[in-house]
Amino acid sequence: MDNQFSRRDFLKTSAMAAAAVAVAGTASALPHEHAHFSLPQLPYGYAALEPHIDAMTMEIHHSRHHKAYIDNLNRLCDENHVHDTSLERILAGISRYPMGIRNNGGGHWNHSFFWNCMKPNGGGVPTGKSAEAINASFGSFDAFKSLFSDAAKSRFGSGWAWLVRTPEGKLAVGSTPNQDNPLMDVSELKGAPLLGLDVWEHAYYLKYQNKRPDYIGAWWNLVNWDSVSAKL
Repeated sequence: MDNQFSRRDFLKTSAMAAAAVAVAGTASALPHEHAHFSLPQLPYGYAALEPHIDAMTMEIHHSRHHKAYIDNLNRLCDENHVHDTSLERILAGISRYPMGIRNNGGGHWNHSFFWNCMKPNGGGVPTGKSAEAINASFGSFDAFKSLFSDAAKSRFGSGWAWLVRTPEGKLAVGSTPNQDNPLMDVSELKGAPLLGLDVWEHAYYLKYQNKRPDYIGAWWNLVNWDSVSAKL
């Protein structure tokens, strides 16, 4: 009798264990509760862009401002049950989402893009694909540089200046307010970003105070033309 009960108990326990494994396997295959984004590591040190952008500005800009956008974005995705892990897809249909996701999702994407638009000992006149495309679209590098700088200087309040490739395959320069970008369906300027410049005051105020044109002029010494050519 004891042996019968032992065998019966063993079979029951085994069946329950198998069911538990099956349920666990199904649960692990389910999507995450919300999309999760993380702070990217900079491709250079905080002091690497000096003297044009100082180390303290870079550290605060990256570790505090950018991180805050990500923290807020993750919280808002959780609260609004956003499961899509592609930030580009979210931005492409941003008109369907709350303003908080628009602002913080744009803030995360824009800054991730911006860090790679710069490099130590960058700048100068572009060569190769970048030079060919810019000359074909704007007539000369100087004409493009003037147009881009004007877009950055004239953006009222906070925002970004962009060089984009439009859906028609042409290059265009423009700007967007706040943390909007050309990937968003709400943006007047649409296209694939090739180069972007952050003109929020937190990007330059410690070193340049209210002298945005000085910041823009110094930034041209950092432009990563290799990144632009790779996107082309």
